[in-house]
Amino acid sequence: MGKGFYISRPLGFVLCGLGIVAMLTIFSLSVVYTKEKRKNQVTAINETGMVTTAAPHTTPAPSNEPWDKYRLPDTLLPEYYNVTLWPRLVPDEQGMYIFTGTSGVALTCIKETNLIIIHSNKLNYTLTLENHHAKLTGLGGTSAPAILKTWFQTQTQFMVILLNEKLEVGKSYWLYMEFRGELSDDLAGFYRSQYTENGVKKVVATTQMQATAARNAFPCFDEPSMKAVFHLTLQHPPETVALANGMELGTESITIEDKKLLQTRFKPTEKMSTYLLAFVISEFTKIQSSEKTNIRIWGRKEAIESGQGDYALNVTFPILKYFENYYNTTYPLSKSDQVALPDFAAGAMENWGLVTYREQSLFYDPKESSNGDKEWVVTVIAHELAHMWFGNLVTMRWWNDLWLNEGFASYVSYLGADYAEPTWNIKDLMVLQQVQRAFAVDALVSSHPLSSREDEVITPDQISQLFDTITYSKGAAVLRMLSEFLTESVFAKGLHVCLKGLGLTTVADADSRIQLPASIKEIMNRWILQMGYPVVTIDTRTGNISQQHFLIHPEAVVEKPSDYNYEWFVPITWMKSGSNMGQHWLLTKTALYEPMKTGTDWLLANLNVMGYYRVNYDPQNWERLLTQLTTDHKVIPVLNRGQIIDDAFNLARAQIINITLALRTTKYLLKEKEYIPWESAIRNLQYFFLMFDRTEVYGPLQTYLRRNVQPLFDHFQNITSNWTQKPPRYMDQSNQINAISMACRTGVKGCSELTRMWYRQWMKNPDSNPIPPNLKNTVYCNAIAAGGVEEWDFGWQMFKKSTIAAEAEKLLYGLSCTKEPWLLNRYLEFTIDPKQVRKQDAAFAIVYISGNVIGQPLVWDFVRAKWEQITKDYDDGSFFFGRLIQGITKKFSTEFELKQLQRLKEDIAASSFSFGTQAIEQAIEKTKANIKWVSKNKAQVMNWLTEQST
Repeated sequence: MGKGFYISRPLGFVLCGLGIVAMLTIFSLSVVYTKEKRKNQVTAINETGMVTTAAPHTTPAPSNEPWDKYRLPDTLLPEYYNVTLWPRLVPDEQGMYIFTGTSGVALTCIKETNLIIIHSNKLNYTLTLENHHAKLTGLGGTSAPAILKTWFQTQTQFMVILLNEKLEVGKSYWLYMEFRGELSDDLAGFYRSQYTENGVKKVVATTQMQATAARNAFPCFDEPSMKAVFHLTLQHPPETVALANGMELGTESITIEDKKLLQTRFKPTEKMSTYLLAFVISEFTKIQSSEKTNIRIWGRKEAIESGQGDYALNVTFPILKYFENYYNTTYPLSKSDQVALPDFAAGAMENWGLVTYREQSLFYDPKESSNGDKEWVVTVIAHELAHMWFGNLVTMRWWNDLWLNEGFASYVSYLGADYAEPTWNIKDLMVLQQVQRAFAVDALVSSHPLSSREDEVITPDQISQLFDTITYSKGAAVLRMLSEFLTESVFAKGLHVCLKGLGLTTVADADSRIQLPASIKEIMNRWILQMGYPVVTIDTRTGNISQQHFLIHPEAVVEKPSDYNYEWFVPITWMKSGSNMGQHWLLTKTALYEPMKTGTDWLLANLNVMGYYRVNYDPQNWERLLTQLTTDHKVIPVLNRGQIIDDAFNLARAQIINITLALRTTKYLLKEKEYIPWESAIRNLQYFFLMFDRTEVYGPLQTYLRRNVQPLFDHFQNITSNWTQKPPRYMDQSNQINAISMACRTGVKGCSELTRMWYRQWMKNPDSNPIPPNLKNTVYCNAIAAGGVEEWDFGWQMFKKSTIAAEAEKLLYGLSCTKEPWLLNRYLEFTIDPKQVRKQDAAFAIVYISGNVIGQPLVWDFVRAKWEQITKDYDDGSFFFGRLIQGITKKFSTEFELKQLQRLKEDIAASSFSFGTQAIEQAIEKTKANIKWVSKNKAQVMNWLTEQST
């Protein structure tokens, strides 16, 4: 997931990163932005945590009572906490794992009040001698009012303390509580993970506080702006080690309730948000660096001793140093612990000084893991370390601006990974992994702006739904565009200004190298405060340029108003076939720009896809581009070859161009050997597989693609000496996977035999896997699909035995490929049994099965029958159920399937649950679009494909 010091506007800290352009220009943005967000005021907090600019909350409430509102009142500010926790790593007499704890928090009164409202969820409290759930005393000689009454508001997750007198403004008080909670396996708050080592079950007590689960571990002011210092003490069994955000100060032996324990105290944290708090108690072991910053990689003893943490240790320090240089700000902590957890819902979590990961996000085995696994590890580490500054040192005030955290970390993670692995050319992958991914979701009317008003994000469920593609990928794509037109060096200078806590008025004189057509406020508000993006149409005959809101479903009605009427300030870069290059800003719906006239030359816009927009051309220019691709495709930059394919297919889906034009962009692939164009084509053709794999179109589609992929398959067979060597270039190693995957999928001779041969060799000798790590996903899937129960059962046994998370994930996918319905049904039952499939993997496994043409209807019936059980069993039910709905409904393209989806929406609305509503709305919209697309294009596609085979 990726996520102190505050600045004064919710957009402000990213706008510092907009660079040192012009003092007045930037400052105007910081001032006016508030008005643009409908006077959504914010509170600035300086490095001491004191309020410098107060503003009221705008959160609507079910009543006028403050405890019925979801937002904390602005009357109190926490200064520091003393928290002691004792998790039991063995079950009690009732079979429950529990933890007990004490918590004290120093409060400063900001406004007069006779109420203390503090977050608390799923905790039971010990009554004090006064028969209350808490005890209040004064600090610094202050006398404290008496507590009249305490009670709990379950819906808003508050403990409410009513006092007999008001607290005094400027005075400090100490609130003390004792409590007990369950160390459950729900992957949220303070929870337990477990694994088996040498036949013995091991239990880990760990945390995941983001976004609103710190309140499950101890009573706290659980909002990101309520920063405080945390003094932590952990009590734990003698054979375990305790970790927290701060470095260990010391460990001593103690006895409690006749039990011998260790007690570890930790250095106080920096002033930080509750969602960044973390602690882990385990029997993990570590490796560490000898650098000035103490870097430690923790995990299961077997994994660490087999070297799975070595790669993470090797890249962490270089990435940290890169970000210190990039931000021009020293890493503020003395240590960086990174812990691989057997059970973890997210990919990773940027807890300050104690980053937690899924095992496959931190561990890499050079003998067993693939390039993709290695790439994932280095980019996730870079993402989380980027947060140590942006997100942790500087933090959004409220969750409505989560994109500032996650979009920024997603963007700079590629810069950090590129520094660690400079030969990979990994920054180019942002187009595939972030820009195109964002395009797909942001083309729906159910999308949302990057930044919302605070009062639109209130409940924990609404906060959870913000952790989506728009927040991460669109955020990254827009920041990438911004850094391009400002230049990366100017962008980075602005970040340094923010991280040093300087106001925007301290920005120096304008950088004369940067020429913008409007203030940054005017440019960026259009990308941040309204959803969607434009398609820019260029007529090379006249020089006319126009823009319109791009919607994948052309008849969809946009009901969300925009102050900018869905117009953008678009930075257009272009090149012509004569090698002429240029740039132009499109500031209105339409414009005339003489250099866009080309005569007989072709024109290509959005060079290297740095802009967040699609491009359409007049028919003649499309033809010239297609001719160039077929004659000498290398003249066009590799990223733009992928862009031409992606834009064409999506423009066709939106009925802006003909579907046959899109299909024609793939004809040149006979000659293409580069990864990015092939990957772009495969992703777009995947839609054709989804829509047509149950129809008569599937056969001609396979025939056409088989002819196109055959040269690629042959190419890699040749350069790898008949699959015995690895291609030398990193991008080629990725494209080799595409060559084999598409060849097997379309029936290229020899492909299925190759994958089955490798798999059978492994079955004969389970201790020696002959399958090249990069090709395991493809081989497992195709071999299991071509086999029967013997192949499936062997894969299942290897999955259960695997001690490498990345390997287990590949088998999890491969097992979904079987063509036997009874095996798929058995597998589905396994997915919701935590003894068979870990909870963190359940949604992925179910979605994998739904990708199987035989498994999809089985999954749909299964999820509809068990959705209440599924959402109850998973604490992050909205995120989990939303992921399921998005994955399962991709194939939906009939009226019958639409009605079933609408019925599910009604069933959920009639229940007590509110999970996944946004995902269901998006699925309904996509299904409607699919129905119309198939109706309009099926015959055309069939005819065109048939013509290609004659």
